[in-house]
Amino acid sequence: MKDFGTRLKLLRTEKRLTQIQLSELLNVRNTTVSAWEKNIAEPPYETLKRIAILFEVSVDYLLGLKDDMEM
Repeated sequence: MKDFGTRLKLLRTEKRLTQIQLSELLNVRNTTVSAWEKNIAEPPYETLKRIAILFEVSVDYLLGLKDDMEM
């Protein structure tokens, strides 16, 4: 099962977004996105919801609770 950081990076690259572009969309620092992708840190709940909405996936998918991306 893939971890949050791996799934976030996959979704980001599929949308052809850089870490900087994603950080701007989420109003966080690009170093924060990097830390999430490296599993050094985790986003707060509200930001996690925003990520799910942005990539049109479920929070369960992001957290690795299920492999089905659908909301």
